[in-house]
Amino acid sequence: MIHSTATVAVNPDGETPMTREQAWKGLESKARDARLFLPPGLCTRCDVVEESATHFVREATIAGAELREIITLEPQRKVTFFQATGPREGAIVNELFEDAAGELQLRFYCYIGLRGKEPGGPEEQAEQAQFDSADKGYKSALLSTLKRTRELLAQGKL
Repeated sequence: MIHSTATVAVNPDGETPMTREQAWKGLESKARDARLFLPPGLCTRCDVVEESATHFVREATIAGAELREIITLEPQRKVTFFQATGPREGAIVNELFEDAAGELQLRFYCYIGLRGKEPGGPEEQAEQAQFDSADKGYKSALLSTLKRTRELLAQGKL
């Protein structure tokens, strides 16, 4: 089982401040269309194929893998991606919260396994290392999500 977590400040020094509502718009937009937020070419398809009052279903091709995810939104607070099909199984969460000082934070965490692979085996260990890496891991993904959200806000697209 892979468990990874990372947290970043939404409004670090030197960045244009965002409200919780603005940061939320970015997270919701990313959940609906990852192509707007991932590096060019990494996500080649991302379609919402079903929607209900409690969740929506997204089908995507990311890094060549076909995925189907059930996504729940807790407005202004949390997006949870349940991996229905694809190489991973489990849940990935993006959460907005205030720290003890009242500063807005964005946290990623996941509990996932790799379908058809040995639990704790070399593939899972490699995936764990990637998730936790400073330059390619989820901390880097959180920072790029916030950067892209700021860009889309400045362009009037969010």
